[in-house]
Formats: sequence, C-alpha cells, structure tokens
Amino acid sequence: MSLRIRTIARLTGIREATLRAWERRHGFPRPERSENNYRVYSRDELEAVRRVAKLMEEGLSVSEAIAQVRDEPRPSVPSGARRMERFWAAVMVLDAEGADAALSEALDGLDATTCCDTVLIPLLREMASRLDVAREHMASALVRQRLRMLLAGMERVGDGPRALLACPAKDHHEGGLLALGLHLKARGWRVTLLGADTPSEALEGACMQVRPDVVALSFIRHRDADDFVEVLSGVMHACAPVPVVVGGPGAREHLKTLFTLGAQYAESADELIAVWNQARNAQNRP
Repeated sequence: MSLRIRTIARLTGIREATLRAWERRHGFPRPERSENNYRVYSRDELEAVRRVAKLMEEGLSVSEAIAQVRDEPRPSVPSGARRMERFWAAVMVLDAEGADAALSEALDGLDATTCCDTVLIPLLREMASRLDVAREHMASALVRQRLRMLLAGMERVGDGPRALLACPAKDHHEGGLLALGLHLKARGWRVTLLGADTPSEALEGACMQVRPDVVALSFIRHRDADDFVEVLSGVMHACAPVPVVVGGPGAREHLKTLFTLGAQYAESADELIAVWNQARNAQNRP
C-alpha cells in the first residue's frame, strides 16, 4: 500500500512540513518517489512515524525517538492460515462440518482479537486465490459467522464512544467490518453493526436512532469515480453531522475524492480512533 504525505499527516497528526524536515535532517522516514516525483509511504513507514510521535509525547527528543524506532526489531506477524490445512481440505470437498471443526480447533484458547487477526482475517484474504465461487461462498460464510459470534460474545470494557458500522449499498464483503467492530469493542467502544449492503436511507434512520459518535464504512468492491461519488455523497448527507470514516480497497483508490467530500480515511481501529480524536480536538479548539 502506498500513501501520500498528506494522508500520513492526517493519520499521524504530524504536519507535512515536519515530515519533510525529519527526512532532510534525520533521513527518516524514507519514502519512495512516484512517477510524478511525489513522496509515497508504505504501511511500515506509517507505523514507524506513529511510534516516533508516541515516544516524543513521552518526553524523548525527535532524534532520540527516531533512533529508538530504527533500532526496534520488526515484529513478526503470526499466521493462523499455516495451521489451517484441515480447513482448506474440508472446504475443497464442500464439507462444512469438517471446515467448522477445523476452525474450532485453530481458535481454541485464543482471545477474540487474536482469533480475528491471526486466523480468520488471513483466511478471508487467501480465499480468492485458492477457491472457486461455490467453495469461497461456503468458506467465507463460516468465517464471517465466527467473527459475528466473537463480536457478540465480547464483553465491552468501559462506556466509550459509539461507532455505527456498515458496508455501503452493493458491497457484500463484511469481514473487514466485523474485524473493525471486534477491535473497537476491545478498546471500550460501543459498536452498532448494520453489516453488508446498507443503503443511505438505512444509515440515516440508524443515525437518528442510536446517535453514533462516528460512522465507519467499509468499501471493498471496485467502483468507478462517478459511482463512488454518488454513494459516498449520499452517505455524507444521510449521516450529517456525524463524522464519516471510510476504509478498504474500494475507498483507497478514491482518497482525493473522499477527502473533498468531507470524509476521513482509516484502515484499522487504531487509525479510526486517531482520526476521530483529531476531529474531536479540532471541534473543541477555540
């Protein structure tokens, strides 16, 4: 994933001018250059800038924070999919009970967010390259059912802000949305999940009913520019004045448009919370 400096600034709270100054003085971060000579940043660089900002809040100088982040070992990401050959074998013969039993075995003893991040979401990402349509439908339904069960079974800690979660109209892939709900709930947020293929009218009614602090939309399917503008404009109108944060590959390709329409962009619960905090702080500023 490639992000422009404006997006990095929005997601980290570090000004564009400051990022450029760090690059000149400290060689950090080290973005690549696009064909048009724009700076483009990776997800790892985004996380590194966030860690530097956090260390500076804790009292380190910028040079000390950058040096510490550079010396940190790269975290290894566990892969639940490696333990899931029984699951894939059952799916290939359309054995739903066997696939579900394999999921139970893989998830045994793991907390909800670990189940999500190390087993279930990696499985969803791998399905398109492994399975035909019939098998993918069966397998993804099993995984989404598990995600819903985990979300419903979590005890919320605290009485945090309320997030209204949905996929926009004609978008049926809700796995990432469910993962977002799990992580927000684990952080004490109250989560109202509307799920897949939610029209603007339903969002408007839900906003009036539950009065969320933020609306989060997951755009997965590709949309042309006109379709994206029409859908997101309808959402913005339906949800106003509630802030709208969107994520997913279907939104990533229209970043300039979504910012122009007044939405924000995030790809994880941490990013959504950071964006929401920035918006709240801006509103409270005299």
